[in-house]
Amino acid sequence: MPHVVVKLYPGTSEEQKEKIAQEITQVIMKGADKPESAVSIAISEVAEDLWMQEVYDKEIKPNMEKLYKKPGY
Repeated sequence: MPHVVVKLYPGTSEEQKEKIAQEITQVIMKGADKPESAVSIAISEVAEDLWMQEVYDKEIKPNMEKLYKKPGY
């Protein structure tokens, strides 16, 4: 605990994904006062043409009240 899932469009390199995971890990460690061993990060690619259907409609829109950072679209 905690586990973070990042969803983004395809095209991000493995190197960029590693950097994203490392930076999120550092933020979680500092903000939640958790050790590195407690943090897990998953990165999932979702095609742009499926984003609204697969991510926005299923995960974002129904949970808007739970989001600490809401999208601007």
